[in-house]
Amino acid sequence: MKALLHTAPYTLTYTDVEDPVPGPGEVLIRIAACGICGSDVKGYTGTTGRRIPPIIMGHEAAGTIAAVGPEMSRWQVGDRVCFDSTVYCGTCEACRTGQVNRCVHRQVLGVSVPSFRRHGAFAEYLALPAHLLLPLPEAVSFAQAALLEPAAIGLHAVRRAGALDGATVAVIGAGPIGLFILQAARLAGAERLFVADLQPGRLALARRLGADVPVCPDDEDLLARVREATGGRGVDVAFEAVGIGPTVRQAIQITRPRGTVVLVGNVQPRVEIDLQDVIARELSLVGSYASSGEYREALELVHRGRLQVDPLISEIRPLAEGQAAFDRLYEGTEDLVKIVLTP
Repeated sequence: MKALLHTAPYTLTYTDVEDPVPGPGEVLIRIAACGICGSDVKGYTGTTGRRIPPIIMGHEAAGTIAAVGPEMSRWQVGDRVCFDSTVYCGTCEACRTGQVNRCVHRQVLGVSVPSFRRHGAFAEYLALPAHLLLPLPEAVSFAQAALLEPAAIGLHAVRRAGALDGATVAVIGAGPIGLFILQAARLAGAERLFVADLQPGRLALARRLGADVPVCPDDEDLLARVREATGGRGVDVAFEAVGIGPTVRQAIQITRPRGTVVLVGNVQPRVEIDLQDVIARELSLVGSYASSGEYREALELVHRGRLQVDPLISEIRPLAEGQAAFDRLYEGTEDLVKIVLTP
């Protein structure tokens, strides 16, 4: 089969690789669409330690069943399916309590670390445990389904924040996950929504998707804007969807006393914060890691038209053009949100 193989830093090769074979309890999926995640773009630089070459990346995908493994009766060849990126066992304590993102045997599609290598969906075919699949309605396109994984991450982050009914909320970072957090927060009852990003195109998209106050920190001071708009109080909940020191500190600064900061972005492994400020204002810092069962909810919301995905799809390109797509996303000179690749 053809695949986009990550072979060295900044290098992706469109090449022939061996076809995967589904084992017991698995199915073979003919991939129809796979989105490029920001973590893939960071991974192809060779700096994260989570895309050790050679690896087929890609974890935001959907397709049709091409073959089924032994003892498989639920799924049939030709079924349209979608699936989350987390490969979980379903039997450990974390899985039994609904925390599949904390599965002790957890692997992630398209990730290669010293402990495991799990090839992903930037390929014509992918073998996957059947218990991860969901049927994909005809009304949801494969390209739309490729955005269900980041949508689920946004839903999980909002769930981690607790009740948002009537809340004033800020989202720092208007990438795909930040834009899904924005939509999910509105669905959860948030009354006023600030969104901060450096790219004008993304801020315009955020306004289109429901942001009340888009802010470009290069043009105006985010803390001053929030204080002015909230009578000096600050936001009830801030979602940090970038993952670097300055934006984590911003999220803390703009949050009211006894408010909540949800940490979603994960670029820098270590950041410095004003611990005294967090303690004195009794802030709650909450981590949000991937998703934990929200993928099904994301599919239902997209199917019902309550969660918008089409505005986030910047381009759909052939898998053979993957290197160029990655290069453009890495350079960051265009207002691109999500590029979807099709084998």
